[in-house]
Amino acid sequence: MSAIATLLLKPGKERSLARRHPWVYAGAVASVTGAPGNGALVAVRASDQRFLAWAAYSPGSTIRARCWSFAEADRINADWLAARVDAAVARRRELHESTDALRLVFGEADGLPGLVVDRYGDYLVVQLQAAGVDAHRELLLDTLCRATACPNVFDRSDPALRAREGLDERGGVLRGAAPAEHVPIRELALRYRVDLRRGHKTGFYIDQRDNRRLAGELVPRLRRSLGRAPRVLNCFCYTGGFGIAAACAGAEAVVSIDSSAEALELARGNAALNGLVTQAGAVAPVRLDWRCADVFEQLRTLRAEGQRFDLIVLDPPKFATNQHQVERAARAYKDINLGALRLLEPGGALMSFSCSGAIDVALFQKIVAGAVVDAQADCYLRARLAAGADHPTLMTHPEGEYLKGLLLERA
Repeated sequence: MSAIATLLLKPGKERSLARRHPWVYAGAVASVTGAPGNGALVAVRASDQRFLAWAAYSPGSTIRARCWSFAEADRINADWLAARVDAAVARRRELHESTDALRLVFGEADGLPGLVVDRYGDYLVVQLQAAGVDAHRELLLDTLCRATACPNVFDRSDPALRAREGLDERGGVLRGAAPAEHVPIRELALRYRVDLRRGHKTGFYIDQRDNRRLAGELVPRLRRSLGRAPRVLNCFCYTGGFGIAAACAGAEAVVSIDSSAEALELARGNAALNGLVTQAGAVAPVRLDWRCADVFEQLRTLRAEGQRFDLIVLDPPKFATNQHQVERAARAYKDINLGALRLLEPGGALMSFSCSGAIDVALFQKIVAGAVVDAQADCYLRARLAAGADHPTLMTHPEGEYLKGLLLERA
């Protein structure tokens, strides 16, 4: 594979690439020599012709090129791409001891822009959302199946993201068999069933693995400090992950809220899978309360009911998909955090998250701090939370740090 075209940048536009940021925006391009197609290899050069990077070209995208390598000596061929896949899989090898649900490839962080690969048992769920990786689809899939010994590959690419890259809509089985309606996975000592075909993201919030474990660890800590088993509120609970982790760790009661009846039904099944429901159908030993409702309204309802909680988890969906939605999203984040703080007992803990990439860590902390002030609740910041080790953030690509969280303790 050899470069057949060159992207020449406008004067001064080479600075981000000199800092090894992997994206070239359309507005930075002065000219294109040759006739590269969608996903074709191009050489990116500064206005003075200095080599900057090898990249995959995307003529219809705002991100006009995504960089493969900043080393001119590299040859971006089948062997090079296969080596990137092998290295990404090898970096996660130790995680298999604790789970069979993990991210194997995380786009730019693994040098494969636009490619996401999650493993669920014997299934690989892929998202090919950039022109470069889509152009090498078969090679990448062959390498993934070889490196993981997984025979089954299912495509969950986002149609909207593919459309922005000038790619057609695709999905479904790419290798092996179609996934069952619910695929079983293990995460530490817990078990879940996952909907790979229609579930959120690629089926499960793999990125919250470490934070679910922390929720379980907080329960005995709170028991010791409070002198009783804690009551837990899990907002935007989806299929029950945080609440089940807390219940299995010894919580007295768990209230779980989500607007999706389908997600709650799967959550109930996951509770039973982990021994939280007896064969007779009774809940034992922890009290479980499932509420299919709007979280914003339920926070007010719970307050009116006089309910209080010792551990509250706020893990909402993405409130801001771009910079134009940040102001509205900030109001929503403040609203739910204020509502949660009004329900939090002294000595209790709040785990609050944002997965909106348009809202950075500093802004999120500022929003939550505003909620603390309005709630007139003295709180300590005990930890900043993030995605697990299989979702690394490339230091030169801060956009990859989408999930951020705060662990607060109410004084």
